Amino acid sequence: MADFPLPENAADWWRSAAIYQVYVRSFADGDGDGTGDLVGVRARLPYLAELGVDALWFTPWYLSPLADGGYDVADYRTIDPAFGTLAEAEKLIAEARELGIRTIVDIVPNHVSDQHAWFKAALAAGPGSPERELFHFRPGRGENGELPPGDWPSQFNGAATWTQVPDGEWYLHLFTPEQPDLNWDHPAVRREHEEVLRFWFERGVSGVRIDSAALLAKDPALPDLAGRSAEPWPPGPGEIHPYIDRDDLHTIYRSWRAIADEYGAIFVGEVWLPDSERFARYLRPDELHTAFNFSFLSCPWDAGRLRTSIEETLAEHAPVGAPATWVLCNHDVTRTVTRYGRADTGFDFATKAFGTPADLVLGTRRARAAALLTLALPGAVYVYQGEELGLPEADIPLGRIQDPMHFRSGGTDPGRDGCRVPLPWTAEPWNEPWLPQPATWPQYAADRQDGDPASMLTLYRTALGLRRAAAGFGGGSLQWLPAPPGVLAFSRPDGLVCVANLSPEPVPLPAHTSLLLSSSALDAEGLLGQDTAVWLRT
Repeated sequence: MADFPLPENAADWWRSAAIYQVYVRSFADGDGDGTGDLVGVRARLPYLAELGVDALWFTPWYLSPLADGGYDVADYRTIDPAFGTLAEAEKLIAEARELGIRTIVDIVPNHVSDQHAWFKAALAAGPGSPERELFHFRPGRGENGELPPGDWPSQFNGAATWTQVPDGEWYLHLFTPEQPDLNWDHPAVRREHEEVLRFWFERGVSGVRIDSAALLAKDPALPDLAGRSAEPWPPGPGEIHPYIDRDDLHTIYRSWRAIADEYGAIFVGEVWLPDSERFARYLRPDELHTAFNFSFLSCPWDAGRLRTSIEETLAEHAPVGAPATWVLCNHDVTRTVTRYGRADTGFDFATKAFGTPADLVLGTRRARAAALLTLALPGAVYVYQGEELGLPEADIPLGRIQDPMHFRSGGTDPGRDGCRVPLPWTAEPWNEPWLPQPATWPQYAADRQDGDPASMLTLYRTALGLRRAAAGFGGGSLQWLPAPPGVLAFSRPDGLVCVANLSPEPVPLPAHTSLLLSSSALDAEGLLGQDTAVWLRT
């Protein structure tokens, strides 16, 4: 096991951490080829340390054909050559730790790439072979097996989930054909993933984010949905969904937790479940440490609905003693500035469409307020790269779109590339990135925002610095305070108060001894304006 110095609160760092999501391909290009890489990340570690984050979560950096942005993994023990080498990853983990920044990596256990050695062997071995038992191969239906074996819809726009191979059999893939689902009833599949966990924990990784964590286990019969909704809820009496949130998942995660505990590492699960009791089961003390909070992420900019989301989140975590997580955006979701500038400020994959107008001035003001609101809540917080620069969603020219979501929708879904455009580090870019940057992006460049007291970057640096050093942030209680309609006000320990005004009228601040930070300037009368948040000490 790698030996790294840890602060005194090492065991609980994850309960209140500020974690920065790095999408390596688009973070920083170190060699000038237009693609982000580990050399680029290493060069920007001082920037991340100054920003004030506690950990970096890396989306998959493994060997991959990139059919789905790296979530089609061909080899977990090899860094994709576009990003660098395993030795560079080890240097990055160590150098980040020297700056007090931990590393979290992504594991995608539901599936692998069709270029993975296991799947290549399964195709070569043929029907009935042990190699095919690692996946879900089935004969087709119809007179000559020409019809798919089942009716499960894809996670990508309801497209087909079965692909036929030349020998006539079909294999299951809940995402794209390039991502065949693994058979988690097979002991070799479980053993391999446990070894992968140990491989990365031995290299100093402090945690693992689990992609599509509720999808791994399947009913061995792979039964048809037979007209039932593809969503897991509400189930019929005694009904268990054939591939979402099955009870045998918990056995898998208990075995993983035992490994993580050996290394003092943690898990964060991508668990999309509307049932709070079922969701909380994944966070029991012997399973996952945390899970992403998609209710808050997708919530519109509405005081009542945000309060409900916060209350429900805290309530569902309380019985298992797990900390909540808070996030405004990630590599799959429309960027906050754009989303909050639209008429519909919520997020839903089903409603994404080309040409949706957005008021970026309004969206930016709301995103600044949302940043303070989010960073004041109890628990851990995730910041997606570029949010600290106030980047809007980019409109990608049709000929440059690469996301399979777009193609599998028949071209109606704009896909996720708009939030994955490489970051503008300088106002004068020195190379052509793999996705084009909009012509307006020089104004968002990090070098232009650095030192500007009014910039989004300065706001995030100040807020994250206070969150780390000042009393009242992180873990602990939250108490709602009396407030006018459309205003969220709550207190935290040590007299910390957060007020966010989402109403159309300015409101007075509650009694306080000092104003720690404001997302926008107060008006001439010292009132808190619309779409503005403040941190106070009382």
